[in-house]
Amino acid sequence: MFISFEGIDFSGKSTQVKLLESYLKKQNKKVKLIREPGGTVISEKIRNILLDKENNSMVIETEIFLFSASRAQLVREVIRPCLEDGYYVISDRFHDSSTAYQGYGRGLSVDSIVKINNLAIGNTVPDITFFIDISNEEAAERKAKTSMADLDRIEISDENFFERVRNGYLEIAESEKRFRVIDGTKSVKEINEKIISEINILEGVNK
Repeated sequence: MFISFEGIDFSGKSTQVKLLESYLKKQNKKVKLIREPGGTVISEKIRNILLDKENNSMVIETEIFLFSASRAQLVREVIRPCLEDGYYVISDRFHDSSTAYQGYGRGLSVDSIVKINNLAIGNTVPDITFFIDISNEEAAERKAKTSMADLDRIEISDENFFERVRNGYLEIAESEKRFRVIDGTKSVKEINEKIISEINILEGVNK
């Protein structure tokens, strides 16, 4: 099974990624955890370029192509081989991030991004995607507790940007049956239990 997690920054999705990984391993499942951008030697180098705050002159067209280049490498080098070998692949972000961040957030044509995504990933689409949803106000409060020195080039974006991104995710969720919108203000335990329940339901359907 291919599982992806999405959410605006500070939504708590990375915590849930690790909890699901732990749960599946306890069920004696083979699990591969990956992150975006990154996950391969080449993709990690691209990640460093994308998230470096010194690269503040990067234009949005460069940004989308770099994200997609990293993703294309990850799909072919890691995701597809792992799925073929019976792994549960859990991705901390995937192609929906580009649609939400570079499309709705940055203002690039969503139709163009869909075409770029299709080229980068082909038919390698998650079986289920969890969108951990929090309000922009909640995200701002969590962000305020983080040192500016620890924020990357994307995280330092303004609140209006993240509001557009969140709205984009909600639009994607309405059109994609694989999306599960999870209330990110619930307790860590409650969110984890909901995610496990949805995984178990999907496994039952696929048997």
